[in-house]
Amino acid sequence: MTDTHHADTTRAVKTAVVTGASSGIGAATARALAQEGFHVTLTARRVDRLEAVAKEIQGQGGTARMFPLDVTDKAAVSAFADQLPACDVLVNNAGGAYGTEYVENADPGDWRSMYEVNVIGALHMTQALLPRLRASGDGVVVVLSSTASFTCYEGGGGYSTAKHGAHVLAETLRLEVCGEPLRVIEIAPGMVHTEEFSLNRYRGDLEKADAVYDGVPRPLVAEDVADVVTWAVTRPSHVNVDLLVVRPRAQAAQHKVHRTA
Repeated sequence: MTDTHHADTTRAVKTAVVTGASSGIGAATARALAQEGFHVTLTARRVDRLEAVAKEIQGQGGTARMFPLDVTDKAAVSAFADQLPACDVLVNNAGGAYGTEYVENADPGDWRSMYEVNVIGALHMTQALLPRLRASGDGVVVVLSSTASFTCYEGGGGYSTAKHGAHVLAETLRLEVCGEPLRVIEIAPGMVHTEEFSLNRYRGDLEKADAVYDGVPRPLVAEDVADVVTWAVTRPSHVNVDLLVVRPRAQAAQHKVHRTA
């Protein structure tokens, strides 16, 4: 684990762990939480991207540490948790979508990969950090799902399956920890224009990725979702935001998007 700024190790400073923090919503959430005074631990697989985000947080006066981590690797997650002295907030953001094929032609490997990172990865992190979240006396688990959790669409079967699993994880955990000093928050974004999500989904085809947002006036960006996550996390400890759906004004539903000519 690499410190990029001298962190205040006293418990007066709360610690937030953000997965998938190397880009997009994860990186934006790490920045936003740091601005709120959290000491942020950044995790993701890409070391160079993690270092860039951590340095940016440092440059803005925040504190952060980075830990390269594949959340689908249970042993690695356990080793990470063993080195973490405390945790007040866990943001399960690591995820992604691969492919747009219909069920008939979908690659089971794509479905498996989406389920592993979106669901099993969140499960690994939550299991490993629950003891520290409990010990904090006011722990928060955030699960980033999607409007795809609730609404299926053609070519989105694998992604909807994975995000529905993330939704179920959050709902079930909330029931199971009721009465404990823990909150479980689910944030379900709609259309968010980030630098990598659609590009990964369309396997690097920039033209197809850009077409998703063509004509959409002001789709959400990563900072919009980060703002929502930060708001939910910083509510008084007796206030739990069970589920918050956030979309751009131009999107009324998965299939109802206003586009200009």
